[in-house]
Amino acid sequence: MLYNSDWYNSLIKPVFAPPNWLFAPVWTALYILIAVSLIIFLFKKTDKSKNRGYLYFALQLILNLLWTPVFFGLQNIPLALIVLLFLNIFIFLTIKQFYSISKISSLLLIPYFLWTIFAMCLNIGYLVLN
Repeated sequence: MLYNSDWYNSLIKPVFAPPNWLFAPVWTALYILIAVSLIIFLFKKTDKSKNRGYLYFALQLILNLLWTPVFFGLQNIPLALIVLLFLNIFIFLTIKQFYSISKISSLLLIPYFLWTIFAMCLNIGYLVLN
């Protein structure tokens, strides 16, 4: 297990927290959308530079991967919230950059953006309640 389930299970959960079983299918669907978005962006022919899109995509991906060890591994709810804040900023910037190259690739990232905003609300709930 990647984290101390006793610690997580002992947390007071916000009333709007979804059941634990929901996270795996949601993240599976989101990662598929993220991958398809990137593939479309990669192969879209354009005269515009894609460098900023690649940079923002890489940064949001790093932040995405960082959140789990910060929240569950370090059990640091405030730092996890900061990671989510920056994650959402870079997802937004990625969407904006992808839109300038491919509207479809940017639109595929909207569910991911909405889910991470929801995750930030959950994280705030955990911070306030614990």
